[in-house]
Amino acid sequence: MTNQHDTDPSVRAELERLRESIDNIDAAVVHMLAERFKCTQQVGRLKAEHRLPPADPAREARQITRLRQLAESARLDPAFAEKLLNFIIAEVIRHHETIARS
Repeated sequence: MTNQHDTDPSVRAELERLRESIDNIDAAVVHMLAERFKCTQQVGRLKAEHRLPPADPAREARQITRLRQLAESARLDPAFAEKLLNFIIAEVIRHHETIARS
């Protein structure tokens, strides 16, 4: 097994460059999710004010279809994109339920 210190300096530099890009992308993803949840919190308050249910299965189905299509065009595994969206939707519904109770 090769020790990282024995690796060619140009390989180490490229690895570092790629990892910095990954770190930047991760930061952007976190900030985008924070913005998304700010919007969904507003949706949750609006739903609670008007006694609408926390979940909207028809909207969720449309979003999953849309996200799968976006994933395919971006060459991302649509199943992975769907799993990610389902995870996010579950968290949004949990937030909406909490808002509705308060």
